[in-house]
Formats: sequence, structure tokens, C-alpha cells
Amino acid sequence: MIRKYAKGTLPNLIIIGAQKCGTTSLHYYLGLHPQISMSREKELEFFMEDRTWHKGIEWYKSHFMTRAKVHGESSPNYTAYPRWEGVPEKMHSVIPDTKLIYILRDPIDRMVSQYVQYLSVGLDNRAVEIAFKPLNNDNYYVRRSRYFMQLQQYLKYFPSSNILIMTAEDLLNERRKTLEKVFAFLNVDETFYSPKFLNLKHGSVGRRQKNRIGLLLKQFAESNIAKIFSTDVRMKIGGVIELAFSTEIARPVLGESLRAELISFFKEDTDPLKEFTGSDFAAWCV
Repeated sequence: MIRKYAKGTLPNLIIIGAQKCGTTSLHYYLGLHPQISMSREKELEFFMEDRTWHKGIEWYKSHFMTRAKVHGESSPNYTAYPRWEGVPEKMHSVIPDTKLIYILRDPIDRMVSQYVQYLSVGLDNRAVEIAFKPLNNDNYYVRRSRYFMQLQQYLKYFPSSNILIMTAEDLLNERRKTLEKVFAFLNVDETFYSPKFLNLKHGSVGRRQKNRIGLLLKQFAESNIAKIFSTDVRMKIGGVIELAFSTEIARPVLGESLRAELISFFKEDTDPLKEFTGSDFAAWCV
């Protein structure tokens, strides 16, 4: 049986990552703007071969049904090369003129937040000193923090004028000013403001490790409730589940030797990133 989808439009904005850098908050803030419509399901992952690419363009278009000036989605896995290859090429073949936003964060802080998240959902149980090795693209913590390497995959297909590089630190500490820059990049009203800009989404502070019941309930929520309720309601339900069936995770403190090794390693990626963007990323340790 061939399923028919309601006609929609293709997006002209993609938030391509990075994971644990504030994409959920940014997706939420952009969706508050009257000229911007962000997909109800945040991570469509359409341009990934083994995710939803097989569902076809009509399925993808069905997620963008409004008359907004800008339609967008946010899939941090779009910058997980080489785990998923060919993403920029597929994206360019479908939406060659789209604008891209890549939100970054101190690469080591980002790794730690990903590690804590993986602990919380049972995807990792190793000591951080073991989890962060080896320092190469085979390590899923490492490759996602190699921002310039990820960016280079897109620069093969998209002009730099179509890509906005921003940081989680700026979004956190200078939110209104940072969102004004984003709105200008998208050619929408830069003066728009909402009190909801004060809200934070998915902060990793106080993240908790779910027990077996908590993991089962999380799976149920993701597969059923997500299709019915809004993002705000889903987050409230998830918060109740997490508090009842989990224990708090202490954010790991990296040893001086490991931290120095990570700083030295990432410098080879951040140096060309700084040159490309003209930013010194002063809030970062690298």
C-alpha cells in the first residue's frame, strides 16, 4: 500500500548540529518567530541513508505545511561524519539554496555533555578516561567535536554565505543579541522578541541516570506520546519519569593529563576554524 502525504513545502533552513550544543533551544526559539515555522518533530534526519531518506521527498515536505517565510528542521546527526556520509550531497540535491546553521560549543565541554547523556540512557558505562579514547574519527565523542572537519563536508556543496556559525556560549549568555544575528541571517524581522526566549531547553545540568523502568518508560514515551503531545508537554512528562526512576549523575571532572591531551588534539581542528570564521572563540579552552 502506497501512503499519500498531504502536500507541503521543502525547508529553506537546516540546523545541522552540533549535538549537545543547544540545538533544541535554538529550534524552540526560532519557532517562536511569526515568520519562521520549525518542524514539530525536531530531528527528521531525512538526509541520512539509514534513517528516513527512504520515505521520500513527499514525506519530508509533509512536515512543512504553513505559509511561513522560513521553514526549518534541526538534526544534529547531520554533522556526524564519517558515521553518516553523503549528507551534504543529498541535502544539496534536494534543497541546494537552503541556509544552514551550525551551532558550536567548547569541543571538550561538548564531549563531556554527550558522555553524561549516554550514561543517562544506558549507551555507555565506561570511565570517561576510557570512553574518550582513541582520539580519532572512530570515537563518536571525538568526531562530533571536530567542527571544522564536519564543516568542510558542507563547504564542498554550499557557499559559505549560506552557512551561519554560532556558539552555544553566545546563545546562553547573549541570547537576544545572538538571535537578532540569526534573524538577520534568515532575512526575517530582527526586532522580534518573546519572553519565552528566557526559557532553556534540555540543559544537561542535573542529568540523571535512568534505571531499567525509567529506560522502558522513556522508550514508550518516545514511540507513542511524542506523536500526540506538544514538545512542552512531552518534556514535562519526561521530567516526571526521569525524576521517579533515576539517580543523579555527577558531571565528570577530567584529569589534567587527559584535558591537556584533548586540548592539543583539537587545536589542529579549531585553528583552521578560527581562521575561517574570524572568531577567536574566547570562551573555549582550545
